[in-house]
Amino acid sequence: MLTIEFLGTGTSQGVPVIGSTHPVCLSQNPKDQRLRVSILVKWENTHLVIDCGPDFRQQMIRSKCPKVDAIFITHEHADHTAGLDDIRPFVFNKGAMPLYASQRVLENLNKRFDYILNDENKYPGAPSVTTQIVDPKSPFVFNNKKIIPIEVLHNQLPVLGFRIDNFCYLTDVKSIPQEEKQKLKNLDVLVLSVLRIEPHISHLNLEEALGLIKELNPKRCFFTHLSHLIGFHEEVSKILPPNVYLAYDTLQITSF
Repeated sequence: MLTIEFLGTGTSQGVPVIGSTHPVCLSQNPKDQRLRVSILVKWENTHLVIDCGPDFRQQMIRSKCPKVDAIFITHEHADHTAGLDDIRPFVFNKGAMPLYASQRVLENLNKRFDYILNDENKYPGAPSVTTQIVDPKSPFVFNNKKIIPIEVLHNQLPVLGFRIDNFCYLTDVKSIPQEEKQKLKNLDVLVLSVLRIEPHISHLNLEEALGLIKELNPKRCFFTHLSHLIGFHEEVSKILPPNVYLAYDTLQITSF
């Protein structure tokens, strides 16, 4: 059994958006207030974080997460990677942090965080990481679990999702190649990004996501990477199919 905690469920700007007077941004409902997107997956004594965005420190404090055994990175955009420096307390307590990502993403991080990843330019107080290249076509094993990478497209940018047992996490999705859909059969839980109601060039909107769910047929689906333009949590929840839910920050679910 896996336990999944939603550390953040918001889009790149978070919700509320700075300076916005949109009604959702003014909502006092905590379920309408979203940090940048990330999850914590737990099994046995393992704590795995997928994506390390700019709200990582706040998310770790809020979740009371005692340790992180590895970080999987879906892609290089700042809302998924900008918190990398804040892994320091975990690293100082246990040693280098395993960082799993595609070759392209690791090269990008090496440029942006050269004082962390580049041994020749490493700052003495910077956190230490060990890097593991993820081949989108090759499953791998992490802490006794088989991890199946799923390569989706964020407009034209490849993004990695990850299947663990019958759970799969897919963010920043606009389309999924047919061969990758074959890896998404018989899911207990699918977490899927949905940006808003209106169409978008690089993200699924609500209508597109619901169509994809019908095709993939997971037992349950939770939407994440939500902008304020999706609407109020309580109102949108009422119009979703019975097995589809809006995720919200701090939500915890299980997958078998």
